[in-house]
Amino acid sequence: MNRALGRSGHRRRLLAAAFFQALLLGAAGCHRNAQVAYQPPPPAAVSNAGAARPGHSGSGADASSASAKAPASAAPAQSVPRGKPVSSETGMASWYGPPYANRKGADGTVYDQNAMTAAHRTLPMGSLVRVTNLTNNQSVVVRITDRGPFVDGRIIDLSLAAAKAVDLYRPGTAKVRVEAYAPPERPGVDPAGRWCVQIGAFLDEADAIQLKNDLARRYATAKVIEFAGPTGHWVRINPLKPDKATASQIADSIHIPDPGAQPYLVRLN
Repeated sequence: MNRALGRSGHRRRLLAAAFFQALLLGAAGCHRNAQVAYQPPPPAAVSNAGAARPGHSGSGADASSASAKAPASAAPAQSVPRGKPVSSETGMASWYGPPYANRKGADGTVYDQNAMTAAHRTLPMGSLVRVTNLTNNQSVVVRITDRGPFVDGRIIDLSLAAAKAVDLYRPGTAKVRVEAYAPPERPGVDPAGRWCVQIGAFLDEADAIQLKNDLARRYATAKVIEFAGPTGHWVRINPLKPDKATASQIADSIHIPDPGAQPYLVRLN
């Protein structure tokens, strides 16, 4: 009985040893199968902002890349204007993002597509504007910080954030009402405007340079410059007397056969 128990105990010890050996080998095999190559971290997320609307020249000759990136935080709302608007107009609006993001706008600040701003050709810089999408009656208040759009039939270019606020982002364009208010820092005061004529955009730089040379001879007292923008090459005429009447006369006298390059009356301040 004791020997039987002894043999039984011996067999149990052998079985236990075999079990633990198999367990160790299995664990080693699992460990080898679990080894994988190093996986680098995923790339940083890229904003799905969509393409910029054609024809917007940014700030023109003053446009340059900025080292600082636009903040990714939510756009703060502009203060609601008080009183009656100083002007109102109805027309087509569009929006702009890349490649204008992080470039200097016409007012000298870096364009932040996540801020509540807009581009307009003739309103005083810094004006507060209520833009109402006439399709859905949604409105947003933006500050004018840039010049554009340079496309016939369009009156304002919204930032990406402002376009999303009035559900204009996906369709790209919409009919809007633009109500302009005087900047809060100078209520009721519209400083004398400084005006110019901007012509473009030319895909071929040589065409822009040729036009610049022709206009420089034609308007000897004006400063005529050529510059590159994100959408092509532009020519700008700065009259010696930079009032609106003089600039308007110049714009009316210029006829460009290229339908993609037209003269636009632009306010500088």
